[in-house]
Formats: sequence, structure tokens, C-alpha cells
Amino acid sequence: MKKGNGSISKGKTYQEIGEFWDTHNLADYWDRTRPAAFEVDLKSHLTYCALDNDVSKRLRIVARKRGVPANTLVNLWLQEKLQAQAQR
Repeated sequence: MKKGNGSISKGKTYQEIGEFWDTHNLADYWDRTRPAAFEVDLKSHLTYCALDNDVSKRLRIVARKRGVPANTLVNLWLQEKLQAQAQR
């Protein structure tokens, strides 16, 4: 994490910054923001996996409630599971 960015949250770690924004609304701090320019270089690989119909339906319901595409939710859940597995 770079120093001297003038974080609105005053958090020292990504965890602290995340916790701040979990309980605050950016609209309340909009006047303290500044434009940012950055490039994103995403590298992905498509892997198709068959899902049980019930699992697929439940996945789409949860994803819709969270406001994210089902494939995004699957990626997040798998990353969490793989990270937990790696820590064992």
C-alpha cells in the first residue's frame, strides 16, 4: 500500500480502509475526492463447469440479491475456498 495518498478513511491497512467504507457512504465525502487515472490488465481463462440445476438456480438468486453477476459470485466464493484450503 502506497504512503501519502491522503486516505479519507485514515486507515493504515486495506482491512481498516475496507471496514471504514463498510460503514460510511462515499456521497458524504465526494467533495474530498479527486479524479484518478489507471489501467487494468485483466487476464482470465474461461473454464466451464456443469452445475446441478438446483445449485445453478440458487446461485443466480443469491447473485441477484447481491447485485452481482453469477460468475462474479462463483469466482469470489472459489477464491475464498481456495485461500482457506491453502492456509490449512
